[in-house]
Amino acid sequence: MSDRESGDEQQGQGSGEQELATRTLQIQSKRFYLDVKQNRRGRFIKIAEVGAGGKKSRLLLAMSTAAEFRDYLTEFSEHYASLGPPNPDNLPEDGKLKSEQMVKENRRYYLDLKENQRGRFLRVAQTRPRGGPRSQIAIPAQGMIEFRDALTDLLDEFGTDDHEGQNELPESKYLRVENKVFYFDVGSNRRGVYLRISEVRANYRTAVTIPERSWGRFRDMLCEFCDSSSASKPSAGAGGGGEESQ
Repeated sequence: MSDRESGDEQQGQGSGEQELATRTLQIQSKRFYLDVKQNRRGRFIKIAEVGAGGKKSRLLLAMSTAAEFRDYLTEFSEHYASLGPPNPDNLPEDGKLKSEQMVKENRRYYLDLKENQRGRFLRVAQTRPRGGPRSQIAIPAQGMIEFRDALTDLLDEFGTDDHEGQNELPESKYLRVENKVFYFDVGSNRRGVYLRISEVRANYRTAVTIPERSWGRFRDMLCEFCDSSSASKPSAGAGGGGEESQ
């Protein structure tokens, strides 16, 4: 697990967010993270761009907005494929080859296929609800199809409903044991409800997913191990006074 992921995991838990799935894309010199998350208001996708120098940019998309963005990626990809080879001596005056907008409640997104001396790319900018600087990412034009396919996989698994079943799920919990933290997150997808148990250390993370139908058996086995461990421990005062082994 990277430092970025570790920090986001701990920050997300503190704000009541659950991470349901993630995808990582390497497009030219940039790395993109697509994370499906949910909180009390519903589900959303966080897109993070990490450049070669480590600079980070982030966008937040409701699931329904992510579906609209996915469709625009197809449209922009088709337009890009119809263009001739780049001509550095004949660039568009404002650099824009095609533009669109998306609006979701108090958020507005600007999509611009642009061209400059370094090549062609899709710039996606998000305005903040109360003003301030825009958040934006830039996807190399050659990677738009790969980006769309990764987004499609997440939408196929988690749907396009921004509020699907959120109020029915238990709150997340965590347990700190020495230098480890265990997170217990209940989520749902089209296959049903599940429990995700994540073990997180400084630069390491692993997780298991347990379908709801197996929770009872999982609990029974854990109780059996606890009972067995308790029964095998020597009673107080027993033994010959030697040092107890661990």
